[in-house]
Amino acid sequence: MSTTTALRTFPDVRADFPGLTPGWHYLDTAATAQKPQAVIDATVNAMGRDYATVHRGVYARSADMTLAYEAARRRIAAFIGARDEQVTFVRGATEAINLVAYSHPKKGRVLLSVLEHHSNIVPWQLAGWQVDVCPLTADGCIDLDAAEKLLTAEHTMVAFAHVSNVLGSPLDVARAAELAHRVGAELLIDGCQAVPRLPVDVAALGCDYYVFSGHKLYGPTGIGVLWSDKLDRLPPWQGGGSMIDRVTFAKTTYAPAPTRFEAGTPAIIEAIGLAAAVDYVEAIGVDAIHAHEVSLVGSLREALARKNSITLFGPENSAGIVSFSMAGVHPHDIGTILDESGVAIRAGHHCAQPLMEHLGVPATARASFGVYSNDDDVAALIDGLARVERIFG
Repeated sequence: MSTTTALRTFPDVRADFPGLTPGWHYLDTAATAQKPQAVIDATVNAMGRDYATVHRGVYARSADMTLAYEAARRRIAAFIGARDEQVTFVRGATEAINLVAYSHPKKGRVLLSVLEHHSNIVPWQLAGWQVDVCPLTADGCIDLDAAEKLLTAEHTMVAFAHVSNVLGSPLDVARAAELAHRVGAELLIDGCQAVPRLPVDVAALGCDYYVFSGHKLYGPTGIGVLWSDKLDRLPPWQGGGSMIDRVTFAKTTYAPAPTRFEAGTPAIIEAIGLAAAVDYVEAIGVDAIHAHEVSLVGSLREALARKNSITLFGPENSAGIVSFSMAGVHPHDIGTILDESGVAIRAGHHCAQPLMEHLGVPATARASFGVYSNDDDVAALIDGLARVERIFG
């Protein structure tokens, strides 16, 4: 399908997003997605008209809210091809990775990659794992051939991004899983950038843990998902109410997963909002979203490649994300000038300082797309960059 055809046939959903004010071109979805009215309405109703606690009340509204909360779990589980008891609600992908890093009973060597987000580096260090680093291919993908050579029987974990938050590089998760399992290691996948734009079936991928945040999937902040079919092997990470079976001063026994990992009053409203976001995304179709973003990425990369001042980073098939630099101009200046033209991008190290060092730059400018992005956003960005060139030329 041509770029023009893809953009013409994809539905114009901008009116569904009250945060997208006229004349504003939002190209920072990789940081956080704007919220559709359906998600806003779901959270407002959950916070107001329908609000009550879950799991503990014997009155009707509490029972109804409990049903809604657990229905949200089932809805989100189905979205990634999982069973509901395999899905733990957490505050975000960062908490999910921390949970696995601290709770895993076999802390040993973990293989990460150069392109990982800080949230997939720092938790392993803090929890006492020995970190090894997999290099990248020339076009900025995780080098699985190198990973195969680096992995040893000492590795108990491999933790890779499904899609790089800087380069948009996609990972062959099934092959990564095969390599990890060959040496007896488990595979954790950071799916924050993949879930909003790629079909995800955790069973088909073959990984052991899959994590993602709700706010990048058009849902609320403060909610994320840890999927695993091995949750019952992990001890609790945090203690408190709800996650127990029986408590005495002498001994406490714990609830089965996923309840044992959801100490305290859970993110009720946020879970319901995330389920509404999943409904919204599936109504459009993840395959359609991916094709739409592929078209936009192709258009933008083609336009940027014609500018001698621009250096592009990442592979041609980057998923929804385009990072670049401009000769003689700091990315923060690019971002500031673009903002004056009504174009919002991200500029900085994107919580990926080791990757910046690998690229040989202090920071990059990053444009990232969502369901609401269109060819007008691409044109506005290109026009804005021409203004940057005039100012610094």
